[in-house]
Amino acid sequence: MNIDKELDARGLNCPLPILKAKKALAEIQSGQVLKVLCTDAGSVRDFQAFARQTGNELLEQQTLGADFIHVLRRR
Repeated sequence: MNIDKELDARGLNCPLPILKAKKALAEIQSGQVLKVLCTDAGSVRDFQAFARQTGNELLEQQTLGADFIHVLRRR
């Protein structure tokens, strides 16, 4: 998968990963892909809700060790 921008939000708790992702999505073009790294377990459901509410596509979510990885495509 081609990642256009990566955001490291590890160590941040809700709602900061979502707020930083929203800002990062605003900085990329429609159709481009953002990868977000988080350590907040609540970010899994937060990013699902964020994608539903904003119309951005949640392409993938995975857990790698202590990290939660979210991949979104900007609408």
